[in-house]
Amino acid sequence: MSLIISTEEILQERIKELSCLYDVSTVIVQHEGAVLDTLNKICSILKNAWRFSDDSIIELKLDSYYHCTAELPEHTVFQKSIITVFNEEFGYVKVHYPSVQFTEKHFLEDEEKLLNKVSSDISVFYERHLNKGKQELLKRSAERVDRLSILGEITAGIAHELNTPLGNILGFAEFINERSEEKQSQMDSAKIIKAAIYSREVVKKLMFFSCEMPQHMRFVKIIPIVSEALSLLGSNFKKASLSYELDFEDVALEAQLDTIQLTQVLFNILINSIYASPQNSVIKVKIYCIENSFFIEISDQGTGIDAAIKSRIFEPFFTTKAIGEGSGLGLSVVHGIVKSHKGDITTFDNNPKGTVFQVRLPLSTS
Repeated sequence: MSLIISTEEILQERIKELSCLYDVSTVIVQHEGAVLDTLNKICSILKNAWRFSDDSIIELKLDSYYHCTAELPEHTVFQKSIITVFNEEFGYVKVHYPSVQFTEKHFLEDEEKLLNKVSSDISVFYERHLNKGKQELLKRSAERVDRLSILGEITAGIAHELNTPLGNILGFAEFINERSEEKQSQMDSAKIIKAAIYSREVVKKLMFFSCEMPQHMRFVKIIPIVSEALSLLGSNFKKASLSYELDFEDVALEAQLDTIQLTQVLFNILINSIYASPQNSVIKVKIYCIENSFFIEISDQGTGIDAAIKSRIFEPFFTTKAIGEGSGLGLSVVHGIVKSHKGDITTFDNNPKGTVFQVRLPLSTS
């Protein structure tokens, strides 16, 4: 291929370069859908902008995205421009020629400038894409917090309204049961007592969710509480043909919290994990500290949580269990207790399968 370029050819190359810049900016402005589709279009535009476009091969790598306009020969000569995103190297874009026909001298100086400009445009495009994703994530997170806050206010009101009449029902039913000599009356009042006690427990869980339950905060050792919770659920593990592993860094770990409420958190998460786990699998409990907080991670090897419902699992009365198998209050209670302890709870996928519940609590709430 000739290295000599005429004035007319130089003019044609300038027109191609300007057209390339216009087309790339148009593709970026009109971007919708998949990032890879937009990057593929940019590669096609770039290929046509080089002097020997029929022989040029564009290779682009950006984060996890990769595209090449054709299979690369074993040996090539190329121009390269680094793509930086938020001042960090995220990839590159290369223009190749087969080295059997071309040398580096076949590249034009203005082509290098064009490649750097397109690389810069790609950087700005990808930064905007990442920022948009972060904004959408923050928006969804804020909406979820607002929704849970409103639900907390509603459930607190419901709990207070139901507490007094339930107490009256329970009191009168116990009075009738003690005073009545009729067997049928005693049997009926016993049913009322049983139903009222169950309803009272539901109200108590609602109050846990809305952070209305009184707390007895004191410094306690964490590992014995977790060990006892696992021991108390031993029969549940055995019945489900499961085992568990407890992993911790510091046996003397202490934190300021309500012992009963932490036990409630552990019970509810562990029971969910037991329900979700296949037979002969292992539920792992890991406890560790980072700065002024400690973490409890409970991981199972079940089927995981469907992404479509993941944002709803802490809502009261939401459950995927069959009717009669769960009230849908377990995880909402966990959320309320953790929140009242100035902590947070998150879930993420276990590897290779299952779910991890991560509870973060401060070492001191004062």
